[in-house]
Amino acid sequence: MERTWRWFGKNDKITLAMLRQIGVQGIVTALHDVPNGEVWTRERIGDLRKYIESYGLRWSVVESLPVSEAIKYAGPERDRLIDNYKESLRNLALEGIHTVCYNFMPVLDWARTDLAHPNPNGTTNLYFSRAQFAYFDICILKRDGAEQDWSADVLAEVEKLKQAMTADDDHKLVENIIVKTQGFVSGNIKEDDEHPVELFRQLLSLYKGITKEQLRENLRYFLAAIMPTCDEYDMRMCVHPDDPPFPILGLPRIVTCDEDISWFLNAVDNSHNGLTFCAGSLSAGAHNDVVELARKYAGRTWFVHLRSCHVFPNGDFTEASHLGGRADVIELARIFEKTNPSLPMRVDHGMTMLGDEARGYNAGYSFLGRMFALGQVQGILATVDRELGIDYKQPGFFE
Repeated sequence: MERTWRWFGKNDKITLAMLRQIGVQGIVTALHDVPNGEVWTRERIGDLRKYIESYGLRWSVVESLPVSEAIKYAGPERDRLIDNYKESLRNLALEGIHTVCYNFMPVLDWARTDLAHPNPNGTTNLYFSRAQFAYFDICILKRDGAEQDWSADVLAEVEKLKQAMTADDDHKLVENIIVKTQGFVSGNIKEDDEHPVELFRQLLSLYKGITKEQLRENLRYFLAAIMPTCDEYDMRMCVHPDDPPFPILGLPRIVTCDEDISWFLNAVDNSHNGLTFCAGSLSAGAHNDVVELARKYAGRTWFVHLRSCHVFPNGDFTEASHLGGRADVIELARIFEKTNPSLPMRVDHGMTMLGDEARGYNAGYSFLGRMFALGQVQGILATVDRELGIDYKQPGFFE
């Protein structure tokens, strides 16, 4: 697979010169300063593409061209926003970029309760605590009916947290759930928003009464509308699984499991309608057999995120080593190399280690931690390619 790296543009503290040195071939990025719903112009796309190519790299995948909330909840401006989306797709294709990773998650792009959870070896990772998330839902967000969505065991843990959490703890939980995981990815909440919880309540209200079936229909409508453009310009759309892969905050989730993936691929049965196979998101759900999903859907996968999660007996999960957890990254590498060895792949989240925490990197996107993971995965790929008789070359050495 093509070794790619998520990079957050010219202001990213991790430079393209650094990425060349560690074996990266392709860049995964976006026009992060363009507001959601506005057209990505060919000029802006071309400027960033040329900058990336000046370092001997290529812009392999767009992650992401955001799908506006009004498209997801079918607001009155939906068709205008879809027209803008199609124009952006055309402009990307005209600049030679043909793969777009996107998601259809309402409001939240991804959710964690702890962005620096300690590991036994002294590193830290992202962590999701059901009890802390339920505490946020019930006691901070104060969502109507929230208690009904949580088990008796979780509610008992929430009662304990009520006695232990301080105002500073509450503030940190808000930062972790709706600010620091969202603001750097063209999210709905920005780092400098003064009242993030109230803004978050307003965003949730847009989905009041929307069921899983309605959200599915809104995804089908969006895909059906853009597929003619994708066919004309050979644009591969690959939806990212929901993270975490189960309902939260009363919001429906529609890309969480085998049945969901099968539904959206068949709802608009077009080869340009495909999947981002995020092994991390899928492995965070104990209901998912990640290897079997890879075998089943490799032929409709256009982008791969290789990482792995460990799920605890109570349903909490943490990001695991790329050689551990539930995902079985080694077997996934075999499956995808057999199917399409030119697929773009990124290691996705990594541990925070060896001073990463002091360098101001985006949550989940450390440098040394991801570099360590990439080294592990490059070793896996070299071994798998030798098994399969594929010529593996380390980029940047005498080619």
